[in-house]
Amino acid sequence: MRISHSLSELPPAPGPACFAVGFFDGVHLGHQEVIRHCIAQARSCSGRSIVVTFDRHPQAILNPRHAPPLIYPLSQRIRLFASLGADDALVIPFDLSFSRQTGEQFIESIVQGCPRIASITVGRAFAFGCQRSGNLALLQQLGSRFGFAAHGIPPVHAHGHTVSSTRIRSMIRGADWAGAAQLLGRPYALCGPVLRGRQLGRQLGFPTANLDVSGLILPPPGVYAVWARFGARTAPAVFNLGFRPTVENPGPSLHAEAHLIDTDVDLYGCDIEIQFVQRLRDERRFASTDGLRDQIARDIAAARALLCGSPGSP
Repeated sequence: MRISHSLSELPPAPGPACFAVGFFDGVHLGHQEVIRHCIAQARSCSGRSIVVTFDRHPQAILNPRHAPPLIYPLSQRIRLFASLGADDALVIPFDLSFSRQTGEQFIESIVQGCPRIASITVGRAFAFGCQRSGNLALLQQLGSRFGFAAHGIPPVHAHGHTVSSTRIRSMIRGADWAGAAQLLGRPYALCGPVLRGRQLGRQLGFPTANLDVSGLILPPPGVYAVWARFGARTAPAVFNLGFRPTVENPGPSLHAEAHLIDTDVDLYGCDIEIQFVQRLRDERRFASTDGLRDQIARDIAAARALLCGSPGSP
């Protein structure tokens, strides 16, 4: 998949362009319908499919205190766009200047930057532009003016629920992995790059990969048996989400760290996906690092028995 950050960066193509527009946090079943419709439109006219998204949630600029935590970072959303078969991703920097564009100005900028447009597909309830001035009705009016088809995809329902990012966030907070998977169309995974930490796990004899999960929705703190996916590989792991009460100084911060079982690999700078299988215990404070070390060994044994004794990895 080709990734651009402005319309001028989009590579030239012989055929028309078909756009899918949205933030697409989670790339859940509803988002997939929008993107697949765009791809089908592109194939029907020998064109190319372009997924338009933003580098941050609009509320991060418009109302930062109420910006929702994200299901996936941008890098994971792009990987999912590619897995659906989209040709291009157009990642628009969402800043204060961009936020002042009306819905009409936004669509006009797309038309001016890519004059051969066959269609634009959005969710039926999608609103865009300053003060949510753009909607499907406006998109259809502009389509008539500029000569492209405007498509609004209705909400998707799964297992008695309307599929939405808000509902999925609630399920993740409640550690409802099965419910989140039903609405996402895939197992939920916490995704982030691996950062260099303080090597505390290695000092205890259990090296860990420290994930950057800033800005993401998180499950409850605790210790979990998980599958860790990095590149094309998957390994069983123990994952700790918490505040390191035994080894941290006053004022600790939240840490997300995974110990890969029977796997020694350098993951610094790589993206890793954590797929939750079972909660093993609450995080708690131990009287000494020896007590913590013994408990980690028991956690690893429990996770190994649970994961490596199962029929197979995800």
